[in-house]
Amino acid sequence: MVRNTFLNEFKNIWTKPNNGLIQIIVINAIIFIIINILRVIFRISQYNEAYNWILNIITLPSDIGGFLLRPWTLITYFFTHENFFHILFNMLFLYWFGRIIQDLLGNQKLINLYILGGIFGGLFYILIYNLVPYYHDRVNQSILLGASAGVMAVVVGAATYSPNYSLFLLFFGPVRIMYIAIFYVMLSFFRIDGSNAGGDLAHLGGAAIGFFYMIQLKKGSDIGHPIEMFLNRVKGLFSPHPKIRVSYKNTKAETRKNTKNVMQKVTQKEIDRILDKISQGGYECLTKEEKQKLFDASRK
Repeated sequence: MVRNTFLNEFKNIWTKPNNGLIQIIVINAIIFIIINILRVIFRISQYNEAYNWILNIITLPSDIGGFLLRPWTLITYFFTHENFFHILFNMLFLYWFGRIIQDLLGNQKLINLYILGGIFGGLFYILIYNLVPYYHDRVNQSILLGASAGVMAVVVGAATYSPNYSLFLLFFGPVRIMYIAIFYVMLSFFRIDGSNAGGDLAHLGGAAIGFFYMIQLKKGSDIGHPIEMFLNRVKGLFSPHPKIRVSYKNTKAETRKNTKNVMQKVTQKEIDRILDKISQGGYECLTKEEKQKLFDASRK
């Protein structure tokens, strides 16, 4: 019984309309659980290299050559977490600010913004690591993982679209989200020379696209529309297609038959009217044409 309830609730996550925020969180949670199960199994079995290989094919490398060999990592990295507190805080912020985006702009805009933030955050990370000499000694061993860039895009996007929207913070009370976004953007900037420089650079890339997305949206342009179109095509591949109905050009006989059917329907209405007339005034009140119609109908 419990198992069936769980399965039904899990299915509802994917079938419930406008549920993109929860779906993103659940995908991150599932991948987190799978990764950590594999981590424990491989490490206690002393197959660390196998686990490192798995992690290597889903995290984003800063090395351009490595990225070109694994281009899918530009998507997979922002659904990947190893550390519990890393995914916890990312998903909490995504939920808090994602609800704002979802309420103000709808489900699809939230999905577009999260994916754009992840993509541009990853590209910004690769770009800076390869162009700025300060990071050159890290390029060959640095990898990026975590939803932070996508989350930062959602945070800054919400603050750009509705800066005066307030959240209640413990010890602070209601605080406008504009100040929360500014605080985290500045915090990320102050740490781009630290040990997690790649992650903080990705935050800045996500923040930039979140701001730009909302500015363009206010002008009437949705730069996330290509993502929406792509996702709709992917959904279409897994949706049942209606059976194709083949129709042929009507022959003259079929046309006559269809015309006759229409005439029969019209005649039936006329017969009903005639019968009503008889019930009110008798047969003798009918006209000659009405009597003929009634006679013809009786022969069918």
